[in-house]
Amino acid sequence: MFTGCGTAIVTPFKKDQSLDEATLRALVKRQIDDGIHFLVPCGTTGESPTLTRREHLRVVEITCEEAKGKVPVLAGAGGYNTAEVIELACEIEAIGADGLLSVTPYYNKPTQEGLYHHYKAIAASTKLPIIVYSVQGRTGINVEPLTLKRLASIDNIVGVKEASGNISQMAAVVHHVPESFAVLSGDDSITIPLISLGGRGVISVVSNEIPGPMARLTQKALDGDFAGARAMQRQYLPLMEVNFCESNPGPVKYAMARMGLLEPVWRLPLVPPSEVNQKKIDGVLDQYGLLAAEGAVAAR
Repeated sequence: MFTGCGTAIVTPFKKDQSLDEATLRALVKRQIDDGIHFLVPCGTTGESPTLTRREHLRVVEITCEEAKGKVPVLAGAGGYNTAEVIELACEIEAIGADGLLSVTPYYNKPTQEGLYHHYKAIAASTKLPIIVYSVQGRTGINVEPLTLKRLASIDNIVGVKEASGNISQMAAVVHHVPESFAVLSGDDSITIPLISLGGRGVISVVSNEIPGPMARLTQKALDGDFAGARAMQRQYLPLMEVNFCESNPGPVKYAMARMGLLEPVWRLPLVPPSEVNQKKIDGVLDQYGLLAAEGAVAAR
């Protein structure tokens, strides 16, 4: 189900900081129309830590309504407190999402045994398939390959978003888990090498801006057309990289605003990119002809 390119979709806000439901519907429709393989609302790219529980569930609900079975919805449900994650997972299951993306507990840095029992408890609480999200650079804890091997024995733990940036670790993960276990890249620029090792795709940031091209790049790699995928990688690498000139999702939301797709609004502690980085992002967008006419966001 979660193979190919899935977009870790941003959460749009209005100027008054409230959830922009109409824009979210438009963004989801754009993703589907452009051929994305699945959608990931309320991940960290969606600023989930700043959403209220009601807003979190509403974003998932809207995404499911717009997807309408056209593409799977892998909703974010992770965090520090296992009991709270279980409550959220049950509510998301009731809404009708197709799966859960669950980031590791942050800050408290559990042991590998603690991680295993954390995910085991979540899996026991829901029938939904679960993708583990391992991103040590943000959470302070790594899900080691042998821990993923243990987790893969639990029926509804079906994959991992591997965002360590460590190719050797990714190779070890693919080696230890069954072929049916979906190993997905958490970094756009590492999609091709991970697929070459046996991975199944990517949970992408850049596909917020270019859903069609990123879906095609991923599909080419999955089809074994690595020459074609590499050509697209060379073409779009500057955009993949500039999205991380500051903490995600600061740059990608700024870029989408400059494309006329949403209002340039973040919730604290996120702030707009610096003027230097705004100019850098503008330059990359201009390179691809993605800059909207001045005033496009307001007119929309």
